[in-house]
Amino acid sequence: METPETDILDPEKVLGKAYDLELLRRIARYLAPYWKWVIATLLLLPALSALEVVRPYLYKLAIDRYIIPRDWAGLLKLSGVYGAVVLGEIALNYLNYYAMQVTGQLAMRDLRRDVFDHLMKLQHSFFERTPIGRMTTRVTTDIEVIGEMFSSGVVAIFDDFLKLFLIIGLLIWLNFKIALVSFSTLPILVVAVLVFRAGAREAFRRVRVRIAQINAFLGEHLGGMATVQLLRREEESLTEFSRLNNLHREAHLMAIRYDTGLFSFVEALSLVTMALIIWYGGGRTAVGGVTFGTLFAFVRYLEMFFIPIRDLSAKYTVLQSAMAGAERVFELLDTKPEIADPPHPATIPHKTKGEISFENVSFAYRQGQEVLHSVSFNARAGERLAIVGATGSGKSTMIKLLNRFYDAGGGHILLDGVDIRSMELADLRRRIGVVPQDVHLYSRTVLENITLGEPSIPKERAIEAARMARAHQFIEALPRGYDEPVKERGSNFSVGQRQLLSFARALAFDPPVLVLDEATSSIDPSTEALIQEALRTLLAGRTAIVIAHRLSTVIDSDRIIVLHKGRIREEGAHNELIEKDGIYARLYRLQMD
Repeated sequence: METPETDILDPEKVLGKAYDLELLRRIARYLAPYWKWVIATLLLLPALSALEVVRPYLYKLAIDRYIIPRDWAGLLKLSGVYGAVVLGEIALNYLNYYAMQVTGQLAMRDLRRDVFDHLMKLQHSFFERTPIGRMTTRVTTDIEVIGEMFSSGVVAIFDDFLKLFLIIGLLIWLNFKIALVSFSTLPILVVAVLVFRAGAREAFRRVRVRIAQINAFLGEHLGGMATVQLLRREEESLTEFSRLNNLHREAHLMAIRYDTGLFSFVEALSLVTMALIIWYGGGRTAVGGVTFGTLFAFVRYLEMFFIPIRDLSAKYTVLQSAMAGAERVFELLDTKPEIADPPHPATIPHKTKGEISFENVSFAYRQGQEVLHSVSFNARAGERLAIVGATGSGKSTMIKLLNRFYDAGGGHILLDGVDIRSMELADLRRRIGVVPQDVHLYSRTVLENITLGEPSIPKERAIEAARMARAHQFIEALPRGYDEPVKERGSNFSVGQRQLLSFARALAFDPPVLVLDEATSSIDPSTEALIQEALRTLLAGRTAIVIAHRLSTVIDSDRIIVLHKGRIREEGAHNELIEKDGIYARLYRLQMD
């Protein structure tokens, strides 16, 4: 069933009226540091335009002064002048293009860096609701089309307008009456350009929307290809991709219609104008009112006059693509982080004891649907605290709140008696190490995946962390050891090995608080035995919060909190909870049977 057009465009909404001047002003900020290159470009343009425009006038001089009078010596001298003009034009073209490209690349490098830096500051919820493909489009394609504007967009259009004004001035100077005949078609041309502009912007913006939708679809399906194949959804995925692909084609075809329409109309109008010039100018030449060289120059100038207008559609496409890309890039940059550092961060001791307190903490992902209800507990410094409960009970949500991926809707979370909302995010997260269930490895070496490029962590410390996490043995067995490259998503390691590397990473950063978020749920029994053996050493002197479905991993915990439907129902050591014969005892018996 065809999805309504409004629904299709909703994820990548077509924005309202575009404020081109405002967008250009914001882009100009990125050019400001490179003002010397910008000035060089602007200074080169008039000289380049003048050299291009002077060539037809040299044709006029050659015909009227030297060819018709048969002055071959004078023609030879003029040929030398013409050659110098051509060489100067070639040199200035090279310098101008080089300056434009350097300026554009420097500015786009800075813009791309700022976008990525901004993405890293956005809250966790942004990434949960925004497709990866869409964000990738912002950082790559959208910024790339903004860069194209410098080489074949706004600067080229400025150059074209400069040449047009020079040509108009020269035509009026050469012969005012013939110039008026030449300009008689200009009102029609202006109307055509305005009609083109009215529809082209929407067409170009829709193309950007469709590209972003395809990127988002590819990001989801290529990342989840195993699921697609296992559930035999290849045909359905291909159908959906074909639909998006067709929508992209239709959007492109609409843009092409405007492009080719303007091109063809300008070409036809230029031929009509040329015919008028030959008709009127030829008549004036026949009676001696105009020299043949002047008529020839008029024809050449009109050819030059219509070329930039005929190519305006292509340049306008670049400019509008850049505007559409700029709208989306700056919309992203204008997205305010919901989780940010406080204006005046609290001063806390360098050494953290690791005491964590939840005081009447409530939270809802959606209004009216609370996940946590007035949760209160205290994890003492150096204590091993386990949190267990059924899926959806709010265990992982508590960890997200502790790391300030979200802020609690009510209550307070304290670290060593300091409200975490009064701390700098980097300072807070530096003190809390998290070993997640789903380990993310980067396409770097094993060592770099442990240290994450942190210069304060020497190789010896990373190796010691790997030893403590029981990962050193399998790393040493690799062909290149700690220099072994990790393939995309860590596909050359088993699930258990990836988890051990995650343990080593957390330990290398030596946090006073260590959170294990279902960290052993995907590990085989033999690997889990290694982990349990290591945990006694790993957690010594640290506050540990262990979230687990498998209760066998939390039996040795100092204290166990049982979470049920967002509320703490039970609390105590393993044996105490078994004796209570409540929720924990029932869960334990179900898993042990």
